Amino acid sequence: MMRTVVVLAAVIGLGALKLPIERNLAVLHRQEHFRGVEFNLDLREKLGQLGFLAALSGFRAIVADALFIQAYSAWENTEWGRMLLLFRHVTTLQPRVLLFWDTAAWHMAWNASVAAMNDRNQPRLALRVKAQREYFALGKDFLERGIKNNPDRPDLYEALARLYKEKYKDHERASEYYAKAAAVPGAAPWDRRFSAYELSECEGREREAYKRLRSLYDEGEKERLPTLIKRLKFLEDKLEIPQEQRTPQEKKVVK
Repeated sequence: MMRTVVVLAAVIGLGALKLPIERNLAVLHRQEHFRGVEFNLDLREKLGQLGFLAALSGFRAIVADALFIQAYSAWENTEWGRMLLLFRHVTTLQPRVLLFWDTAAWHMAWNASVAAMNDRNQPRLALRVKAQREYFALGKDFLERGIKNNPDRPDLYEALARLYKEKYKDHERASEYYAKAAAVPGAAPWDRRFSAYELSECEGREREAYKRLRSLYDEGEKERLPTLIKRLKFLEDKLEIPQEQRTPQEKKVVK
């Protein structure tokens, strides 16, 4: 009876010590935007026994790098399905490495989608287009999940903006994600401009785009780049801005 009481007291004591540690770890993971590694049967089967044990032992980075190399090999052999699974495991193991998310999205939305569209084994255009759109969606999914794990970094917002611009031809969403990138500390100085450029392509939002472009222009010479001035001139004509309110004409240098 005494032994049972001692064991029970020890278990309760360990539990009491464990709770604040787990609570602190949970807080740290939230602060680091770490969504955790899902050590499930699917991952176990893919990594094999040694790889799975290595991941459990804290060698996630080494396992992820090895899988990343395998994913590169799958890309060289155009094994798109295998590459997709490998990148899913790589990003699960190392969710804070931007390179993995960005590379996975690039291969899906650019390389695999182009291969699907040019697939000579599929004579029906509608099915090739369908496959292409599915690869776009896979690339977008990688970037969206990457952003959830790294909301404090601008790079994946930029990558998602490029995907919307170049693959979906959705200038409004591209503008939105360039703006989100610009709002993150350490963002590139061109993110604000790119957001305004994309907005200027959206039917019905030209006046808003013009105000943003003009605001950038008024900040000074560093923002008065040829593309910005060109878009301003285009919008001034389209919106019929009074001549006296337009941006000054660039002075031509007489040689």
